[in-house]
Amino acid sequence: MSHSGYKQFCPLAMAAEILCTRWTMVLLREFVAGSTRFNDLRRGVPKMSPTLLSKRLKELEEAGIVERRPVPSERGLQEYHLTEAGSDLKEVIMTMGMWGQKWVESSLSLKNLDPSLLMWDMRRNLNPRPLPTRRTVVQFMFPELPSTKRDWWLVIEASGEVDLCWADPGFDVDLYLSTELRTMTAIWMGVTDVNAERSKIELTGSREIASTIQTWLGLSPFAVQKKYVA
Repeated sequence: MSHSGYKQFCPLAMAAEILCTRWTMVLLREFVAGSTRFNDLRRGVPKMSPTLLSKRLKELEEAGIVERRPVPSERGLQEYHLTEAGSDLKEVIMTMGMWGQKWVESSLSLKNLDPSLLMWDMRRNLNPRPLPTRRTVVQFMFPELPSTKRDWWLVIEASGEVDLCWADPGFDVDLYLSTELRTMTAIWMGVTDVNAERSKIELTGSREIASTIQTWLGLSPFAVQKKYVA
């Protein structure tokens, strides 16, 4: 590592030298969430510069936590994967996240609103099983935001693959959801749920899809799951 370190033989101090540099734990969260490609990792940490991301990835490689692997189907492309040592950190990441969910004041987190990060996280955590076995399109609208950040589309294919679009994909929309970004973020965090926020959410379109929204909506892995009653 490039920094001077704690110069202690304690295993905790040695682990902290690797893991407690800026952005490292957040970057490892992206690996635990399933991201393996550079651009996907960037989408999960949009405030992190590409240069710093490359530096942290190199440091994690040197520490034996991450390794690069070629993608056989795409010449010249490489992915990043957790090694055995990296995989052993999954429980640490989840425990830290659950601690933050329990003990860090949620109002502080709700000051850091970011529609692109929210929708990216919702996309990768979405559960397609309650949705119809065909292409399903849900358009999210945040009326208070500028036009460039107001509209987002989740396209869920029959195969279960989920795509996030920030421009109209051209498909018929099954469900329109309009609410403030803060409300949607609070639901994603598990601070509240769709049922409690019904007065702040406007749903237009398929009643079937709307009635199961809490079961398919992609929530934070640290959110407290609640039984949803339509």
